[in-house]
Amino acid sequence: MSIEGLIRKPGMNPRGAKVAAIVLVCILAFAGVACGTEPSSGGQGSSGGGASEETTVAENTGGETTAVAAKNDSEEAELARAKVGKKEITNMIPADGKKPDRARPLPENPPEGIEVYPATTNNTVKGPIEYDRQPPTNGDHAPIWQNCGFYGKLIQNRHAVHSMDHGVVWITYRPDLPENQVDELRPYGEEDYVIVSPYPGQDAPVISTSWRVQIELDGAGDPRLRKFVDQFRISEIAPLSGNRCVGGVGRPAA
Repeated sequence: MSIEGLIRKPGMNPRGAKVAAIVLVCILAFAGVACGTEPSSGGQGSSGGGASEETTVAENTGGETTAVAAKNDSEEAELARAKVGKKEITNMIPADGKKPDRARPLPENPPEGIEVYPATTNNTVKGPIEYDRQPPTNGDHAPIWQNCGFYGKLIQNRHAVHSMDHGVVWITYRPDLPENQVDELRPYGEEDYVIVSPYPGQDAPVISTSWRVQIELDGAGDPRLRKFVDQFRISEIAPLSGNRCVGGVGRPAA
């Protein structure tokens, strides 16, 4: 006889008997598996039917991966929307008085880990300037730019920012970076629109910065460095992009 038949009382309608049968089945199953859930597969989960440690770790890892992917997507979307700011000057004469080099469009596939910052102003200011980030990414700067090249000594933020306003990529490295890695960075200073210099106290061994865009790198051999330099020099969101970086201050190392 079925369970429904066992619990059915005289005068009880069939529907009521069926409901009572379902309740009874759940009560009998409660000790092993909760009503309406699948039994666990032979793993050693925590008491009370909780997820196993392996499952928890997998879920946490997946969550972190999803968060990283979402951040990368948001930075790419922000980069795609980036334009020269309304308060940024765009009509200054190039460094050598010649026609500016053609600005390049922003990349559709930037290296993973970029940070995109909002436009502010790019006025020339005499004297010291305080920047929100170290190394700075954009903002007001000195009237004279930094000449491109490799520097073994510190250069001034305000001069380097002016160069980035011209479309330069500024590669900075910790002074304690191993010598072989410094030597790996040195050839970048021979390229157009690139400055390389030490920067005490920065968060990563190597950081690459263009106007409003920055990326922290694991070292000189990080493949994202090459990609960043190729994609972001003479960027179209640098207000004076293409104005070059000669005839300014600084004497690069030989």
